[in-house]
Amino acid sequence: MPNTRNNNAVRLEFTPGSLVQSNLSGAAFTGDWLWVAGDEACGIDRLRRLDPLGSETLRFGEVRDFPLADLLDLPGQAEEEADLEGMAEADGFLWVVGSHGLKRKNAKPDRDNAENAKRLAKTSLDGNRRLLACIPIEVDASGEPRLVRKAQDGRKALRLKGDAKTNVLTQALADDPHFGPYMAIPGKDNGFDIEGLAVDGNRMLLGLRGPVLRGWSALLEISVEARGDHLRLVPLDDSGILIRKHFLQLDGLGVRDLHFSGDDLYILAGPTMVLNGEIRVFKWPGARPVLAATREPVRFESALTESVSLPHGRGTNRAEALCDLPPALSGGKPSWIVLYDAPGADRRDGEYTVFGDLLRHD
Repeated sequence: MPNTRNNNAVRLEFTPGSLVQSNLSGAAFTGDWLWVAGDEACGIDRLRRLDPLGSETLRFGEVRDFPLADLLDLPGQAEEEADLEGMAEADGFLWVVGSHGLKRKNAKPDRDNAENAKRLAKTSLDGNRRLLACIPIEVDASGEPRLVRKAQDGRKALRLKGDAKTNVLTQALADDPHFGPYMAIPGKDNGFDIEGLAVDGNRMLLGLRGPVLRGWSALLEISVEARGDHLRLVPLDDSGILIRKHFLQLDGLGVRDLHFSGDDLYILAGPTMVLNGEIRVFKWPGARPVLAATREPVRFESALTESVSLPHGRGTNRAEALCDLPPALSGGKPSWIVLYDAPGADRRDGEYTVFGDLLRHD
């Protein structure tokens, strides 16, 4: 359980041309290298560990962009944002997931009432938001990990079968009694919105920021495999079920990120709608064996413990990414890094450098 938070202990240096610059929503490590995703880009950035400059514990920079259009045949246009919200490294692949949700235009202070009313009524879907993909990580001749469309050992970058409007996951959920009615509601309005990803072999958990139903948040458990040039959903067990639903009691908060640590699952949770509210980390003790043994299509879990509460600002400093530090970077002390969307002035050094936190835990 976390017992120490070291504020602004992780320095991330981007550049004016970086795909990702500040609004961080996903993170994963390959040794000394940090992969990050942002919710306003259609790509992934890789940063190298560098010597600290000042009081921070860790510093990452020398950023390199990996546009998703170079790695995948995207469902949408190359310039459309993917709204990447979850990331995980597993078995030599970097997994990423988009929010899958609709978006709604916002009112603007320089528009009149009639025009703002029209804006607030307009919803849309960027074609790349409905993306779930795995991308091979390959070490080049200089020892640097890179993302590739096809690795020398035959591994290929693949995405869940679908197009700019739907994929096999949203098709499977279309008539679901819990989530079907929310597929047409924008994510920030308590509509369908994936923000967490945890991978365990060929099974994965998708954490939903929304909808939260009468205070119950949800994880979707799925299993995928490669078929031809795409990923497909495959049954989780002999019953043929494709999606298992786990409802969690997170005090009304939605999932922002997921992370396995041994058999335990840690859940970063925050407000489902556009609110300045508490952000917390919850622990589901022994989640891995429970998930492996579950055969019911729906289950409820309330035996969660709160690990730590994280700071937030008014419209700033929203914790959205949580991942383990490799032992070589943590000094042998179990630690996570926490990265933030909309970093405030207290988490910036100039226009292109932002800071995250370290969390020490048992």
